Amino acid sequence: MALVREIMGSSVMEKSPFLTTRLLFSEQKNRVFLPFNGKNVQQRGVKSTTPVAAISEGLDLVKVLPEKAVKFKVRAVLTVRNKNKEDFKDTLVKHLDSFTDKIGKNVVLELISTDIDPKTKAPMKSSEAKLKDWSKKANLKTERVNYTAEFTVDSNFGTPGAITVCNNHQQEFFLESITIEGFACGPLHFPCSSWVQSKKDHPGKRIFFSNQPYLPNETPKGLKALREKELREQRGDGKGERKLSDRVYDFDVYNDLGNPDNGIDSARPILGGAHIPYPRRCRTGRPPTDTDLNSESRVEKPLPMYVPRDEQFEESKMNAFSTGRLKAVLHNLIPSLMASISVNNKDFKGFSDIDSLYSKGLFLKLGLHDEILKKIPMPKAISKIQEGGLLKYDLPKIVSKDKYAWLRDDEFARQAIAGVNPVNIERLQVFPPVSKLDPEIYGPKESAIKEEHIAGQLNGMTIQEALDANKLFIIDYHDVYLPFLDKMNALDGRKSYATRTVFFLSDVGTLKPIAIELSLPSTASPTSRSKRVLTPPVDATTYWMWQLAKSHVCSNDAGVHQLVNHWLRTHATMEPFILAAHRQLSAMHPIFKLLDPHMRYTLEINALARQSLISVDGVIESCFTPGRYCMELSAAAYKNFWRFDQEGLPADLIRRGMAVPDPTQPHGLKLTIEDYPYSSDGLMIWATIENWVRTYVNHYYQDSAQVCNDNELQAWYAESINVGHADLRHEEWWPTLATPDDLTSILTTLIWLASAQHAALNFGQYPYGGYVPNRPPLVRRLIPDENDPEYAVFLSDPQKYFFSALPSLLQATKFMAVVDTLSTHSPDEEYLGERHHQSIWSGDAKVIESFYEFSAEMGRVEKEIDRRNMDPKLRNRCGAGVLPYELLAPTSEPGVTGRGVPNSVSI
Repeated sequence: MALVREIMGSSVMEKSPFLTTRLLFSEQKNRVFLPFNGKNVQQRGVKSTTPVAAISEGLDLVKVLPEKAVKFKVRAVLTVRNKNKEDFKDTLVKHLDSFTDKIGKNVVLELISTDIDPKTKAPMKSSEAKLKDWSKKANLKTERVNYTAEFTVDSNFGTPGAITVCNNHQQEFFLESITIEGFACGPLHFPCSSWVQSKKDHPGKRIFFSNQPYLPNETPKGLKALREKELREQRGDGKGERKLSDRVYDFDVYNDLGNPDNGIDSARPILGGAHIPYPRRCRTGRPPTDTDLNSESRVEKPLPMYVPRDEQFEESKMNAFSTGRLKAVLHNLIPSLMASISVNNKDFKGFSDIDSLYSKGLFLKLGLHDEILKKIPMPKAISKIQEGGLLKYDLPKIVSKDKYAWLRDDEFARQAIAGVNPVNIERLQVFPPVSKLDPEIYGPKESAIKEEHIAGQLNGMTIQEALDANKLFIIDYHDVYLPFLDKMNALDGRKSYATRTVFFLSDVGTLKPIAIELSLPSTASPTSRSKRVLTPPVDATTYWMWQLAKSHVCSNDAGVHQLVNHWLRTHATMEPFILAAHRQLSAMHPIFKLLDPHMRYTLEINALARQSLISVDGVIESCFTPGRYCMELSAAAYKNFWRFDQEGLPADLIRRGMAVPDPTQPHGLKLTIEDYPYSSDGLMIWATIENWVRTYVNHYYQDSAQVCNDNELQAWYAESINVGHADLRHEEWWPTLATPDDLTSILTTLIWLASAQHAALNFGQYPYGGYVPNRPPLVRRLIPDENDPEYAVFLSDPQKYFFSALPSLLQATKFMAVVDTLSTHSPDEEYLGERHHQSIWSGDAKVIESFYEFSAEMGRVEKEIDRRNMDPKLRNRCGAGVLPYELLAPTSEPGVTGRGVPNSVSI
């Protein structure tokens, strides 16, 4: 009996008086295999776990079949997460559920076997079981509550592969996990992490599969129909408006960024389709606007946008984001009060005005407490804000060590390889640089930068020698901005050039800017030159002109960073792959299990972006130079520049000439700038991800046939391209998916984009951009030349002219509030190398072991990054007042830290 107790689980043996046994004997000592399709069921890396009611005690006997299947009891333990905060309605419904649970309106569960009942030809099922003690535990204030249920099963039941849950309560609940105890194989785990809706809202039963992964053709017979049913439900029928409680994933175009019902100025073009190609987003099914049937009506904050229920922020994330939004509202409100009180306060007058945002705070400075209380309908929040100091901005890291570092050319250049946007610099391969735009429309292709502009800056080298020695680099925004400049510069308070900046690489590995080209369309006013070249200053006048030119470069850079590199390349282009994964890959598919942590919260943050950030008059339009044309510029980049096959780090570095293939180097690449912090740290992380993914993929796919014959995998990739990226589906550069190596490459790229690439581009926004003169998101004045009426004004007070060109106080403080929010890590952040249910997310022991190795390797990467940041030879990340490069350091504390690589695009 002791042996039976050990095998079947002592908890059940002790607690269940119903257990009866009959012996089933096998030649294998202490182990029974029940046949499945004539073979022993034995998944890769996992012992066969076919449960039985009891086992032999090593007696060398002939197998005896029972006359009748024996029934025995097993126990389920459900972990339910409580809400931290409940409103009055939640509390009322909770008490009602507690009462009705006592009279039979329970949560009901049923076990589904992996085996088919030979008589009914349907999956074997347990008896239904009701969750116990819901009413008793309803008032527990703990974060998690465990509930139990008891099932009765036959001894020939087989392995449980799924559980159905029917919620007869009024209120949804968050089911974290289920553990089944009492089978001979030991505990069985069912990771859930899902909201279970009330039967009145969603009549069907919820299906949860065990953590055992199965490729589609390996799906046990008992689970095949359930596997297909679950995917059908998540795909939906493409009709009607989605409810917030739905779990339906579908595609739509970006037709909800404008609001044509508010007038022509609030209309925005539809992104997605032949006219303006763009990735697809999650469909909501909202009705069209009154004035344009092709545009979807908007949901304005604070009302929530639809995303599938399980994609919505969990409470800790929601609270962190709400706090940020509260900050943003107040930071917007106070500058607008300031602007309305005094017209002279619209511009910063000098550096002291900017410094006061961090030292004194707007609220204390203006003394408008009474005015604010009248304006904001939540006085309780005001006292909280005063105590919490939310009205003062935190000092950004860029000015924390060296207040004036941002003014220096070497720091301006250093940020091109170690700042918040280190992905646009390229090796200059042709001099002078050449445009790819149509010269009939946009003028001469050749740059105005000539040999005489830079010859004196090359340490005695000729231009050809410098090119051959990989000493010249460029950040070229000419072709991105020039087609939009006429429209942008016609906007009120927006003035921009299309810029090119050339850098020279010194012998100690640091860069210096040696020329900036400022281009305007040839259709610009006759008094303006269409192309100007500025070089490092030689006197006071050229010093201020050079500072203005650098501000225009930073404004160009901020726009491309936010609209192309950050939003388009890590947020928008990932969404189709996530939607297709939920529609085509079962939760039990090993590739879904691999991708799952890298898809967390992305749909929700993208929906919030459509609501508040990238929409008409949203923060992006009001804070960045392109204004109302921001998303059109993003769409042009998608059409003209984006290629999935070049989104992986090695391919991107080679494309930009920042690395060349070299099999003798650690990562197979030789960097053209050895001390390029983003790429040197990034390659370590890329290689770590790639090794983990290759190990994982090769565990499930031994050859090309398995990849090609995996119908779910092929459907996922095909739908991601043909529907999610429909406008580019005919491009020849899409990678094929035919071999395990193909799959490894595609998955590594996706995980890289969701984790490290997004972190590198996102979490430095406030540390670098929170001090607006360092990276102005927009510029309001062009640089005057001798023939301009403004030239005299500039000469008489260049500092005043400089600050009048920067964003206004309202624009700056609004931008600062937003990037502060976007740069914040939430308390429940999961970092690369971590995951929820760390030891049981997969039932495959070898995979869990490989994941722990991946996690340990990420720890070694972090230590190496810390070591590099202390190495004085690496001048781009270590030195007097130099910020260490931590944006790819894997872990972080909550808050604005300028470090940490979360698993997913979640902010």
